[in-house]
Amino acid sequence: MFRIVTINLNGIRSACAKGLLPWLAEQNADVVCLQELKAQESDLTPEMRAPAGYRGYFHCADRRGYSGVGIYTKKAPDKVVVGVGRPDIDEEGRYLELIFGSLSIVSVYLPSGSSGPERQAAKFAFMDHFFPHLAALATCGREVVLCGDFNIAHQEIDLKNWRGNRKNSGFLPEERAWLTRVFTELHFVDVHRKLRPFDQDACYTWWSNRGQAYTKNVGWRIDYQIATPAFGALAREVRIYKEQRFSDHAPLIIDYDL
Repeated sequence: MFRIVTINLNGIRSACAKGLLPWLAEQNADVVCLQELKAQESDLTPEMRAPAGYRGYFHCADRRGYSGVGIYTKKAPDKVVVGVGRPDIDEEGRYLELIFGSLSIVSVYLPSGSSGPERQAAKFAFMDHFFPHLAALATCGREVVLCGDFNIAHQEIDLKNWRGNRKNSGFLPEERAWLTRVFTELHFVDVHRKLRPFDQDACYTWWSNRGQAYTKNVGWRIDYQIATPAFGALAREVRIYKEQRFSDHAPLIIDYDL
C-alpha cells in the first residue's frame, strides 16, 4: 500500500512540540503533505526539515509566521514545482508539487476568508486563478493527488451546523459551486467521499477553538485528498486520526493500492 497523510499543522513548531514527529515515525507513510507551516526554512530544526527516513521540501510564505506548505517523502522526486506562477499567491506559500515519474503529489493551502471581506476577496481570486491550473493538471498526462486544506466544506454532510453557516466563509454557495466544478467538470475525485459517501460525524477534520467545538464534535470537513480518477480508484482505506491533537486540524490518512 502507498500511504499519503495530509495535515494542516497550524504551526510546524507547535505541532512538533505536541508530538507530531514521533507519531509520524509510526505511520509508515510514503508521503506527508503539510499546510500552514507558519515558519521559514531557517526556523526549522534538522528533524523538522527531514524526519528520519524522509526528505523535506517546503514553500514558505514571505511573511514570517504565516501560511506555508511542505511535503515529506521517502523517495526523491524527479521534479519540484514551487508556486502557481502568480506573485500575489506565491508570496503566501500555498502550493508545492512533487513529480514522481507519472505521478504528481501536491500540497495546497487555500486562503481562509473568515477574517473579513478583504481576505474573502483574496480567496476568490485564488480560486479563479487556481481553476485553470487544476484544469491543466487534469489533462497533463500524469496521475495527480491534491492534498490539503481547501477551507471549503463541500456539502451539508461535511459540517455539523450547516444551516447556520450558509452565509459564512467556507460554506458560501460560490465556494461550494467552485468545488463542485472541480469534481464534475474536471473529473477529480474526492477520495474520502468515494470511500465513505455517507460519513458525517466521523468525517470532520477541523474544529473551532471556540465553544468546546472539539469536545462536542462540532466540526468541518475542509481537508481533502482529491485525485485524478484512475488514482482515486486505487484508494482502499481512509482514516482521520483523532487520538492525539497536533493542531486544530486532524491528519487525513488514505491508503492506495499502488
